[in-house]
Amino acid sequence: MENTKKMRTWLDEFNLTHPLVIAGPCSAETEEQVLKIAHELKNSDVSIFRAGIWKPRTRPGGFEGVGEIGLKWLQKAKAETGLLMATEVANVAHVKLALEHDIDVLWIGARTTVNPFAVQEIADALQGTKKIVLVKNPVNPDLSLWLGGVERLHNAGIEKLGVIHRGFSTYEKTKYRNIPEWQIAIELQNRFPDLPLIIDPSHITGNRNMILEVTQEALDLNYDGMIIETHIDPDNAWSDAAQQVTPTVLKQIFKDLKVRNPDNETDEYGKKMGKLRATIDVLDANLLELLGKRMKVADQIGQVKKDKNVAILQNNRWNEILEKMVNEGEKKGLTEEFVLKLFKAIHQESIGHQEKIFNQL
Repeated sequence: MENTKKMRTWLDEFNLTHPLVIAGPCSAETEEQVLKIAHELKNSDVSIFRAGIWKPRTRPGGFEGVGEIGLKWLQKAKAETGLLMATEVANVAHVKLALEHDIDVLWIGARTTVNPFAVQEIADALQGTKKIVLVKNPVNPDLSLWLGGVERLHNAGIEKLGVIHRGFSTYEKTKYRNIPEWQIAIELQNRFPDLPLIIDPSHITGNRNMILEVTQEALDLNYDGMIIETHIDPDNAWSDAAQQVTPTVLKQIFKDLKVRNPDNETDEYGKKMGKLRATIDVLDANLLELLGKRMKVADQIGQVKKDKNVAILQNNRWNEILEKMVNEGEKKGLTEEFVLKLFKAIHQESIGHQEKIFNQL
């Protein structure tokens, strides 16, 4: 990665010429594994080595981390490589141990961010710390809850704060492990442009083959860095095997990423337009995603009509939809002409889908 983008706040301390990179295994498994990965990442764009010491699992029975002994492995990795060390903390006991072992970066996970009581206890335990503290978005798409976690830490006198966008849980089946909901992170960025924003493509995708794609999208939206799970033997990792990449693949990702440089623009207009257009791109992608889901429902309706020998076109229903959408569109500043054109096009596509269902043998 090559870039002259200006980093913000505590990121300036790293004197980087590219976005911040945090990398390392999902879980610290053995001392040998931790040290080998750290040495593989030593002479690369990675500034911070990450490893999970305590692993909160959705259901009991899975690997839940090696615990305190893993912190000693991180200490050794730092002494041998010079990389800063990062791990997740989920309660006060974790915070105490991490500070005792001089861990440089602490992050609060999605399952913890969703609980204001837990975040407040962690904030109290970290009060006034000079460590870097990062807050992952909560598992549910709630911007206020995410910001609330940051505010609790800020109120505790913690100055080196940042946020990690790791996507949001959904019951729906999508190509993502956790859907990005980019608009939420964009809104956070618009409200607090000086709060470093880091992408976690590993947890968003759950698929190592999509890491580059999602990271690129985040950099196009002016994110400040990335946290990518990296393992010497991903297929045999003790947790989240499918979403981890090898150090070699990670270094290739660095080469393939294209980092946009907003500071190359000569005027304020160009900077603003670049960011707004990136936001439009995200919203357009969301529109297509929603339209695709709508057509799948239209297919199901077509099948029900076919089974019951009911005609495809239902004029009364169609007129009700148009009237309702025109009224709703007006509330959102959309003209009647535009809404009619839009929904007539959607309706025609829906009819086409249902006709295909009817014509199937």
